[in-house]
Amino acid sequence: MALLIDGDNAQPSLVTQVLAETARYGTITVRRIYGDWTTPQMSGWKSQLHAHAVQPVQQFRYTTGKNATDSTLIIDAMDLLHSGIVGGFCIASSDSDYTRLATRIREQGLFVMGVGMKQTPKSFVNACEVFVYTENLAAEDKPGAEQKEAKDGGDWAHTVRKAIDTAAQDDGWAPLSAVGTYIRQLDPAFDPRSFGHKQLSLLIKSRPKAFKAKASKTKEGSSEIQVRLAS
Repeated sequence: MALLIDGDNAQPSLVTQVLAETARYGTITVRRIYGDWTTPQMSGWKSQLHAHAVQPVQQFRYTTGKNATDSTLIIDAMDLLHSGIVGGFCIASSDSDYTRLATRIREQGLFVMGVGMKQTPKSFVNACEVFVYTENLAAEDKPGAEQKEAKDGGDWAHTVRKAIDTAAQDDGWAPLSAVGTYIRQLDPAFDPRSFGHKQLSLLIKSRPKAFKAKASKTKEGSSEIQVRLAS
């Protein structure tokens, strides 16, 4: 995985969480952060660089109002894409300017995820295979976050219901892993943490009137969770 951080558009306080989230999808072999390191607003990042082995990339702002950082990150990403040394990308930014980059990476058959705030434009969110909101990463550090239902999450049950319908076998039961895959296809930003639960299984079990869940054995003898609609 290549982790590319837009230093002008990301939060230094969450760098540890971003690294951990990215590592869930692969080994991070490239860690770069882009910005104009001569400006005061980048000072918050400096203490994080050595601790997390993130390479700073300098990009001066040649013209007021023009974001040269975006262009530099995109050029580096394309170089990495064509080098063949990584199998996936994480773009840490809330900027819609990276929408086409994410689309281009996926067209090449590589995995791409995004990390950004909930205000991130949907165009960038949906261009990624997985998108993680930084508000969810920050909430994990707060006591009681798992029990607190997110107020602005919307009705997650509708998305889960559609995913179960798609993944269901003849008996109506669907492997939870398959349901999770279809959920990501329907909504790349879907995250159980948005609704107060760390895991998809716990989220589904929180609505017993809508969904049923059970533990079962696969043909290989391993355990798996299956879910279905309650009615």
